[in-house]
Amino acid sequence: MRLHHVQVSCPRDGEDAARRFWSDGLGLVEVEKPPALRARGGAWFRAYDGGAGGGAVVAEVHVGVEEPFVPARKAHPALLLDSVAELDAVAARLEALGFEVDLGERHTFDGHERAHVRDAHGNRVELLAVA
Repeated sequence: MRLHHVQVSCPRDGEDAARRFWSDGLGLVEVEKPPALRARGGAWFRAYDGGAGGGAVVAEVHVGVEEPFVPARKAHPALLLDSVAELDAVAARLEALGFEVDLGERHTFDGHERAHVRDAHGNRVELLAVA
């Protein structure tokens, strides 16, 4: 068994804010939703092992419209980055975009360094790197 994707929610018309976080901030590539699902709104994002659009899919996040919308405060996806340097670079990019990155638990997960951030809609996201 393997994980295919995770889904987080956004309010109606929240797609542009989701793009700012997932694409501009984290560097995931937006992919088209299947035609049968497009009318629902939302957006899908992928990370590839070869960079932007190249290689195998290594992470997929679906941002779906939910009404009424309530952000996930505890439940969260955790994305594994390739290095601590990448973790630092992504954290800096997110901060430059105005997202608050929490490093308070950076050294609380054995063998990893981590950061927590809230996406554009307040959903919790964890970023990990092997230390």
